[in-house]
Amino acid sequence: MKSSTRSQVDPFIVMDVMEAARQAEDAGRSIIHMEVGQPGTAAPQNARIALAQQMEQDALGYTVALGVPELRKRISGLYKEWYNLDIDPARIVVTSGSSGAFLLAFTALFDAGARVGLGEPGYPSYRQILKALSLDAVGLQTRLENRLQPVPDDLLGQDLDGLIVASPANPSGTMLNADDLRALIGACQAQGINFISDEIYHGIQYEGRAVSALEISDDVYVINSFSKFFSMTGWRVGWMVVPEDHIRTIERLAQNMFICAPHASQVAALAAMECTEELQGNLDVYTHNRQLMIEGLQAAGFRNFAPPDGAFYIYADVSEFTDNSLKFCEEILEHAGVAVTPGLDFDPKRGARTIRFSYARASEDIVEGIRRLKDYMARRAAIG
Repeated sequence: MKSSTRSQVDPFIVMDVMEAARQAEDAGRSIIHMEVGQPGTAAPQNARIALAQQMEQDALGYTVALGVPELRKRISGLYKEWYNLDIDPARIVVTSGSSGAFLLAFTALFDAGARVGLGEPGYPSYRQILKALSLDAVGLQTRLENRLQPVPDDLLGQDLDGLIVASPANPSGTMLNADDLRALIGACQAQGINFISDEIYHGIQYEGRAVSALEISDDVYVINSFSKFFSMTGWRVGWMVVPEDHIRTIERLAQNMFICAPHASQVAALAAMECTEELQGNLDVYTHNRQLMIEGLQAAGFRNFAPPDGAFYIYADVSEFTDNSLKFCEEILEHAGVAVTPGLDFDPKRGARTIRFSYARASEDIVEGIRRLKDYMARRAAIG
């Protein structure tokens, strides 16, 4: 049976690294996981308790397509708490993770063949989802002087229909401040470019606060998730905020593409939003891990990187060691027992000389991983 051209997407390399790490663990090896952007903590305890209680009372069937009303109202409250914004809960759509939100947003905003810009390095699944929807992903080569974030000049001559931006970004952890975000949104609106803001790492920031695109304009799509700050990756629940005149369009798409986000996950998500103390404790761990990684990677010889503003990644230039990051990561896994992600996942043109390190796991794992990296890099240098 013949498959479609649009189905021929590239692999998500970090998932391949995870599988290689799993196989090594099955063979009896100890592996430190610095490859995947997954918190080492479980969903908040009270979220799990709330779901267990709900399961005793309710069949947890379909919800309305836009999500449980109580959850949408509570998310609206989050925008008041974090950004002092009054967002109508009717504009909030609960989705099957941020991935479900990307599918809905790209389908609602673009016809086949549309050109959608994305900064490189950037989250690889943007590119592959766009391809699967018969859209043209246009990589914008961001620069270090712009902290690997797109700027208005990057849009010139690109003939874009849309732009997706992440702040804090994956893999770099860099953020756009209010002035830079305002300039970028303004440039898009002046050129008729639909703007999508990926804000799934909001809540995980270290110096200053993350700015939401909704603070600047209501004529944008904003996507967020319970996966990162709320430690609910496997629960597959996220949300998006859309302009008022797009609500019915998104509702019809959601009804047909997903029916609804998982009811059980929505119950847990609602309770998770009240677990402030536990979530702050997680952030304290990331803050500590960030410092461990900055100091430890430099000591191991990885010195060419910008300290992240948010998220839980460090994106390092390793061109002094290799021009093949995929092979280098395989060597690190084999000889150091540390799983890390090659930059090719995030930047097809320049990623052969970069690596992403994640510090989302327990601090003890970070300390051990750094020790292994130091030992391996010292042995590698001695061999020459």
